[in-house]
Amino acid sequence: MKKRCFWVNLKNPLYVKYHDEEWSKETHDDKKLFELLILESFQAGLSWECVLNKRENFKLAYDDFDIEKIVKYDKNKINELMQNKGLIRHKLKIEASINNSIIFKQIQKEFKSFNNYIWNFTDFKIIKESCDLKTSSELSDKISKDLKKRGMKFVGTTIIYSYLQAIGIINAHTKDCFCFKD
Repeated sequence: MKKRCFWVNLKNPLYVKYHDEEWSKETHDDKKLFELLILESFQAGLSWECVLNKRENFKLAYDDFDIEKIVKYDKNKINELMQNKGLIRHKLKIEASINNSIIFKQIQKEFKSFNNYIWNFTDFKIIKESCDLKTSSELSDKISKDLKKRGMKFVGTTIIYSYLQAIGIINAHTKDCFCFKD
């Protein structure tokens, strides 16, 4: 049996697959970066496993994370999302996801892609850190502060730290995990 990071719930196949195939893998595709940013913002106050278990519902409800559609969501769409029992029905988070979509597009325009923006913080280098239940860093503080200054919501340093791990800027697999690379 493969050894994985200690936090993976081995009884949840979605979680195992996410850990093995996606988490801390270098991600440069703006669509994937957008999806994970939206999902991470819904994690605030909850576990990632809770969000992950609802990911397919989010994909359906959020038009497969099509940013061009999401930036146009109106009050009717917000009400529809609030009624969807397959989602995390938190009005402020839903409204923030739409707001953050607009700002994400502004960042894309300014930096030619969100990828250029987010990876520029580390000069396009991966940071290796031991997975020791750390929840923030100077880097996540800096990015969180910048995103908030731009008007994003639910992008505190803990959410951003988790996001940076998810997209592979911070590679934090434990040394005994089969995904760990020196």
